[in-house]
Amino acid sequence: MAGAGAILARLQAAIGREVIGYDAVVRALTDALLAEGHVLLEGVPGLAKTYLVRTFAQSLDLSFRRIQFTPDMLPADILGATIINPKDRSFEFRPGPIFAQVILADEINRAPPKVQSALLEAMQEGQVTIEGQSHPLPRPFMVIATQNPIEQEGTYPLPEAELDRFLFRWILDYPSANDEVTILRTRGDVPDDAPRTPVVTAAELDRLRALPGQVHVTDDLYLYITQVVRETREDARLLVGASPRASVHLLNAARAAAVLDGRAYVIPDDVRDFALPVLSHRVIVKPEALTLSTQRGGIDRVTETVRAILAEDLARIDVPR
Repeated sequence: MAGAGAILARLQAAIGREVIGYDAVVRALTDALLAEGHVLLEGVPGLAKTYLVRTFAQSLDLSFRRIQFTPDMLPADILGATIINPKDRSFEFRPGPIFAQVILADEINRAPPKVQSALLEAMQEGQVTIEGQSHPLPRPFMVIATQNPIEQEGTYPLPEAELDRFLFRWILDYPSANDEVTILRTRGDVPDDAPRTPVVTAAELDRLRALPGQVHVTDDLYLYITQVVRETREDARLLVGASPRASVHLLNAARAAAVLDGRAYVIPDDVRDFALPVLSHRVIVKPEALTLSTQRGGIDRVTETVRAILAEDLARIDVPR
């Protein structure tokens, strides 16, 4: 476990030279990779979401594909299709862009429902099925999806079943003033398509991915995670609380966080640090719990309300000692 923190620091330093101010996001992406989860990045245009994900994948020596979702897409556009080989008239499978280790699902909420449904098997099972034939995806496999919270024209709301497949929903904020000055100073120094040397080898990554399963969790912490998730089901302001899958995802995120901190055991802070990004996209607020100003403020205001409610629920739970 001791070397995991050094690997994370190396990764944050390499990415931080090109994408300014996102150390916390890089840690969350790394946590999700170790926990075998997927991430939904939400933020306004211009926050370097695509650049961040591409740099993350290349710094880890993982194959990377970007899929730009549009309303006219078909499932075969991402999964692939069985075609006829003109040489011998045989059928062969031609894989689509989903066959990579890190997938950037750009503007995922622009994809029609059939395409979004096609992602469910890939995200949950690590495989795709074409004409009755299953095709395994490469390992590790991670979907990092993006969506714009302020532009709703020509978009499709993500189904609850698909949202539940994401380990984290991570809200990207504007950079600080100091970070924005640094961005201006360094803008253009490194072209977006410049080749990058991986700073974490495949062997190091394989070793890291095996560690979360070895992390010890006490009975008190199992109970704590259960209480945190069950509190969302009992909050009168929430129409739908978090599911048992949320409990499992929160446990997996906490174990991966312990690994990145160089510990072989989970502490309450591991749970608290990732409770909001794990739970915020799995609950639904009752309409009467939203003020008129919040309703008119759009999705970002609703998200703020959800996170405030979850923070209050979390504060009510006694922390194990």
